Amino acid sequence: MGTTIIAFTAVILYGAGTLLQALRIRSGNQRAGWLAQFTGVLAIAAHLSFALRFMVLEGGVNLSMLVAGTTIAALLAALVLILSLRYPVQPLLLIAYPIALLSILVKLAFYTGPRIIDDSNLGVLLHVSLAITAFSLLALAAIQAVLLYLQHHHLKAHHSGFLVRALPPLETMEALLFGLIHTGVAILTLAIITGAIFVQDLFSQQLAHKTVFTLLAWLVFAALILGHQIRGWRGAVASRWTLAGCVLLTLGYFGSRLVIDVIL
Repeated sequence: MGTTIIAFTAVILYGAGTLLQALRIRSGNQRAGWLAQFTGVLAIAAHLSFALRFMVLEGGVNLSMLVAGTTIAALLAALVLILSLRYPVQPLLLIAYPIALLSILVKLAFYTGPRIIDDSNLGVLLHVSLAITAFSLLALAAIQAVLLYLQHHHLKAHHSGFLVRALPPLETMEALLFGLIHTGVAILTLAIITGAIFVQDLFSQQLAHKTVFTLLAWLVFAALILGHQIRGWRGAVASRWTLAGCVLLTLGYFGSRLVIDVIL
């Protein structure tokens, strides 16, 4: 099957999954919810197949900005889908599916070419894999933080609107947020350690931007974890710190990729 056909198959399936999930929330139709999850499995499989065709090349691994971006979006959708099988977080699919869909369309429209990393360096590949996984988890935490902030605001204002009805209880949302942050930070720590060991010249001109912003993001998330444990940070405060950390992490990766892949 051609790459373009696979891409548009994933786009159609993500679109169908989004509509089914919206129907599930609006009408309470359980069957629509199950179909949204099943459609998501097919969409993610097609999406990963599409992304891997561009990422795994003969000369090595392609880590151009758009290829990495669409891979992260696929992993993000997969994480939400897996979580939805155990926790009542299906409303997150309404965000994850469209993000994945848009990442495919952007990749198709604006892809300019590969940026190859030698796949014989297993240490670097381990670092890259850990970094992508950590980013996916913390990006999901950022989405969770936005929803938690809105939910907290609605409850504080005594508004029992659509958002409050669709989302799980506040305690569940907060527990999931900090679970994602703890896991994401643990993997990000491993990514930083493997980068220090296997990547040469982390503070060279091309990598300094990424390294500095990644370390700043790690410090923000570490401060949030300590603040939660020692001072009981939660709700809106936790959401703001999570978003700040994710913004720094995004600037570190995609900001440097934008400069290297597009401007230079």
